Amino acid sequence: MDTTGLRERAEAWRKADPDPETQAELAQVLATSDWADLADRFAQDLEFGTAGLRGVLGAGPNRMNRAVVRRTTAGLARYLKATVPDVTSRGVVVGRDARRLSRELAEDTAAVFIAEGIPAHVFPEPVPTPVTAFAVLHLNAAAAVMVTASHNPPEYNGYKVYWGNGAQIVPPQDVGIADAIAKVEPANQVPLLTPAEGRAKGLWRDLSEDVGNAYLRAILDLRLYKKGSDTLSLVYTAMHGVGGLWAVLALKEAGFPRVTPVAEQQQPDGRFPTVRFPNPEEPGAMDLSLATAERVKADVVLANDPDADRLAVMARDASGKLRLLTGNEVGVLLGHYVLTQGPKQDGHPHVVTTIVSSTQLGEIARGLGAAYDEVLTGFKWIANRALERSRTEGTRFVFGYEEALGYTVGTATRDKDGVGAALVVADMAAWCESRGTHLLGYLEEIQRTFGLHVGAQRNVTLPGAAGAQTIRAIMQAFRASPPERIGGARVSTVRDYQKGEGGLPPSNVVAFALEGGGRVTLRPSGTEPKIKYYFEHKETPAPGEPLPQARERAEAKLSALIDAFLVLARERGQPA
Repeated sequence: MDTTGLRERAEAWRKADPDPETQAELAQVLATSDWADLADRFAQDLEFGTAGLRGVLGAGPNRMNRAVVRRTTAGLARYLKATVPDVTSRGVVVGRDARRLSRELAEDTAAVFIAEGIPAHVFPEPVPTPVTAFAVLHLNAAAAVMVTASHNPPEYNGYKVYWGNGAQIVPPQDVGIADAIAKVEPANQVPLLTPAEGRAKGLWRDLSEDVGNAYLRAILDLRLYKKGSDTLSLVYTAMHGVGGLWAVLALKEAGFPRVTPVAEQQQPDGRFPTVRFPNPEEPGAMDLSLATAERVKADVVLANDPDADRLAVMARDASGKLRLLTGNEVGVLLGHYVLTQGPKQDGHPHVVTTIVSSTQLGEIARGLGAAYDEVLTGFKWIANRALERSRTEGTRFVFGYEEALGYTVGTATRDKDGVGAALVVADMAAWCESRGTHLLGYLEEIQRTFGLHVGAQRNVTLPGAAGAQTIRAIMQAFRASPPERIGGARVSTVRDYQKGEGGLPPSNVVAFALEGGGRVTLRPSGTEPKIKYYFEHKETPAPGEPLPQARERAEAKLSALIDAFLVLARERGQPA
């Protein structure tokens, strides 16, 4: 697009923008003739996909703002009315986190729904994402919107959509909603009702504490040991998010009186002043938690991300040193715990993970006679696969996880739940304590039976339109010329999930299975400007061999695998 066309499009957008702040922001960019900035803001419409929307806050269609959210909600509302006959009686749930602009975006969302004649069940205060997901089922709502950017940096916000089954949307809903959004009028013409008008019509329905209380009762029922511990010392951080009140209350109700919050991060604060990137996986994000844990001599550290749908865990090893567990290690612990210690009920127990998570849960499931599935990345696929097999085969979903710190136990929510998972991890730690061991001791028991799997992830951030083009080029290069070897290992199988590998929906993922049990998988992030690489190596400890010795050997082999692959990636266009 030439500069004249770009200016005309930007001026038209500015005039239709209902938010004076982003109007002024765009006017300033136009006044300075910053064509590179304008080109990026108008390179595309912020894509609506199975994760909904997520992007940097700012003016323009390629940013998160009130104009985009109003048009998105109008499209969603009209799609719901066209496909869900009873939507105007069931209504939709609207929740939000505590990020910048979350309150305004949630209020705009509800205002558009009620103008379309769809009741909005609105959380008046910020809530964790899993509470919004829980409310869909609890209220029998037709859908839900959660305004959140999860663990992204403070300049981001997002818009997550749930269907009436309590799970995030999957095709064809995402395509249908996107098509409906494309037909929506300019943002300043989208009809709205004020909260007062909506309440007067009985359409704006403020949710009471009853919904949150029901959620807490539901996750308390997930515990298996159910005895708590007066001696187990726990540290918890909300990472400046909305999980703090909920997690501490749940842990104390479950019989854990020794819970120490990380004071500097306990209250919601969308600026995230103590962390640049409020993701427990990021270097430095757990430093305050570690310091607090050492000060109070905690046994276990539990960390939620800002919308409390993810969970990180630190635990002490046999030497007394705190170690951050990987997402796969927590998934293996929870999966084995639920399958072996859970109540014996009717229905074949079913566990689900993703194609980029460790293969170890599958080995555990097969060894224990449970049903098992691998699905595409994203909890929407885990939840929908669980529902599908329950409906068609009568299986009983007991656990699902993805390596990016997302877990759900049972069916209290049909999305990842960092608060519920924290409660079950604490319950598991108390059970371990009753057996004279600890979480890492329990993990060693599992690894001696099912093998020692080690894994790692490397992300390369490539922002903007140019970055997106580089990511596409890297993926295409690996598809066009798959490596025959990665380091010292021969590639035994190439899986291109864009072709619908294994009966899964097409997805932009390529995986290389290696002789000896290793695996390398690459995919673009669905929510961030990154390409992600996932690595796994399996080592079998020798009889009687100390596990730390086997782990050291496994980690060395994994490190060599990573180095060899990154050389290949640079050869295929990744910046050095």
